[in-house]
Amino acid sequence: MINIKDEIMLATDARTRAYAPHSGYTVGATLRCKNGKRYYGCNIENSGIQSICAERTAFVKAISEGEREFDCIVVIGGPKDKAPEQCLPCGYCRQFMSEFVDENFKIYTVYDKKVEEYTMKELLPYGFKIWT
Repeated sequence: MINIKDEIMLATDARTRAYAPHSGYTVGATLRCKNGKRYYGCNIENSGIQSICAERTAFVKAISEGEREFDCIVVIGGPKDKAPEQCLPCGYCRQFMSEFVDENFKIYTVYDKKVEEYTMKELLPYGFKIWT
C-alpha cells in the first residue's frame, strides 16, 4: 500500500537536486515499482535540443536497473525555492511512460496543500503505444 506522504517527501527531496539554470522551474518525481522499490528523478536542463524531465529520469533509472512493473509516480514542481504548482507530465513523458504502464497507472501531483490523482488513461486519452 502506498503512503502518499512518504512519496511526496521523497519527490520533494528529488526536486532539490534539479538542474534548471535556464527556466528556474524545478521538478522532482518518485516512481514506485510494484515490488515496492522506488526510483527518484529530477529535471535536468541543457541548452541543447531537449532537456530531461523528472519523470523520464526516474523511469530511465528504474528501467536500466531491470524494473518493468510500475505502480505510480508522484510529481512535484514549480519555480525554484517557491511552493509547488500543479505539475503534470508533459506530452513527451506521457507517451514515454505509456510504453511501460497500463491505462490504470496512477500519476499524483501535489500543490496548494492538496494531492490530485490521475490515471494514465485520463492524461493520455487517445491511446497508447502509437507505433504498434
